[in-house]
Amino acid sequence: MIPQEGKVLVDFWAQWCGPCKMMMPVLEKYSAEEDAVTVVKINVDEQADIASEYGIRSIPTFILFEDGEVVKKQTGAMSIQQLKEFTNN
Repeated sequence: MIPQEGKVLVDFWAQWCGPCKMMMPVLEKYSAEEDAVTVVKINVDEQADIASEYGIRSIPTFILFEDGEVVKKQTGAMSIQQLKEFTNN
């Protein structure tokens, strides 16, 4: 389940998705550098009900939550700088 407190970046991904695989090291580095944001990965093949609940149609899709509420949503691979801008605005 998605944490209800603070900022949470949820990565909707799948094992077979090339851009999702490219994002793995970027997300690891981002997570190590950004203490204020919790990163959660949701595999759309294993958690199809959650993906459907949030209207995920393409992956990777990133949703930023603040205190349990959806703040932003973006589809597609991003650089670490783009991730930081996405979560800090």
